[in-house]
Amino acid sequence: MQKTLLFLVIILFSACAEKLMDKPENLIPKEKMILILNDLAIVNAAKVTNAQVLRDHKIEPTEYIFTKYGIDSVQFVESDRYYASVPEEHEEIYTAVEAKLEAEKERIVTAKKIRDSLKATEMKATRKGLVTKDSLPKKDDKKK
Repeated sequence: MQKTLLFLVIILFSACAEKLMDKPENLIPKEKMILILNDLAIVNAAKVTNAQVLRDHKIEPTEYIFTKYGIDSVQFVESDRYYASVPEEHEEIYTAVEAKLEAEKERIVTAKKIRDSLKATEMKATRKGLVTKDSLPKKDDKKK
């Protein structure tokens, strides 16, 4: 029984150490892959919410991302498949992408809260007569 168990453990370890796929020549570095996947996630979300805007401007989001990073679809697919064959690296990449997306979400939520708070304060001041709409800076004034 012990010999059988030992044999199974040895097979398991040798199977885990086996490379499923060779590293492609044009492998996208992990840090760049994180940026690409992050941008693809954002662009795909934009496609779902604002598909018409992208069509109106004749923007093909995936091609835009590939051009931005100087890669092509074959290089991306080969790199993604390679990283998927190395579970630890694949998990690191997607964990990093998730963290970047979460940080961006928090930044946007915070900025929205600040903007909403400033608008509410401005409206209260206007209602109380402390400020008139004419005395508030106009959007064009803010750019100067």
